[in-house]
Amino acid sequence: MDGGKRFAVLLCAEDSDYVKKRYGGYFGVFVDMLAEEGETWDFFKVANGEFPDDDQIGGFDGFVITGSCNDAHGNDAWICKLISLLKKLDSLNKKVLGICFGHQILCRALGGKTGRAISGWDIGLTTIHVSPSSSKLFSSLEIPATLSIIECHRDEVREPPPKAEVIAWSEKTGVEMFRYGDHMMGIQGHPEYTKDILIHLIDRLLQRNFIVDSYADELKATLGKVEPDKDAWKRLCTSFLKETIDVTLTKASRQENKGVEKRQTIVNFQELSAWLLNSSRNGYRSHCLNSGFGFCWSHWYGML
Repeated sequence: MDGGKRFAVLLCAEDSDYVKKRYGGYFGVFVDMLAEEGETWDFFKVANGEFPDDDQIGGFDGFVITGSCNDAHGNDAWICKLISLLKKLDSLNKKVLGICFGHQILCRALGGKTGRAISGWDIGLTTIHVSPSSSKLFSSLEIPATLSIIECHRDEVREPPPKAEVIAWSEKTGVEMFRYGDHMMGIQGHPEYTKDILIHLIDRLLQRNFIVDSYADELKATLGKVEPDKDAWKRLCTSFLKETIDVTLTKASRQENKGVEKRQTIVNFQELSAWLLNSSRNGYRSHCLNSGFGFCWSHWYGML
């Protein structure tokens, strides 16, 4: 394994007894989804203050940031230290994949904003819409235009980082995925989760009075109706981390195609506008104006 790639999982939550017993902890869950033969995977319990040393960072090809019970907009000592680490990884052009809390903290480290979701908890299986430009980008992976993913969060990205591209959204969450350059990507949902993990989390949320019995029963009743697109998510995540797809233009190409990139950005917002205007019939417009895309929607709607 010495000649293979090396990756590290930055664990941002304590393992529950259930996940430890069933999967060997959340590290085991991520390794099951992402690891391939010949690779070395390690972990750092950053929520407990365990961080890679500066001389260790260079030895890793990529990093994965997990979910957490903590708020990405909080200022706990370990969260502030994690933000500093992510800024360093950005400067080193290291591959970083952020999941749920990891998606949000990556956004914050890169200059974006996070906070409580205006629409409240999003728990269960969610259909996300991949932007057409990204669908073409991932076409070699046979990624469909809509994907089902397990979600369990009450915070969200309010404002993406400058220069980041929003590449997926859903009816409840304006920024389901974003990418930053060719080396950083955030996913709000949990591609690594299985249904039994979600049921376990629903029970824990109920026990802690975060949700009520009727909502928990409703969530469990809907779980059997749709399956998450786990194979597609695995292809997407592993390909991003391991550079088997080109997720952005090279520096030289960017220099030559600034006008093209600008047009693509405008097209992406036009795609979102069409979707949002349609969704506003269901009351989603006010959520977008006041939450995830509040920073631009007010100007944007003025042009429609």
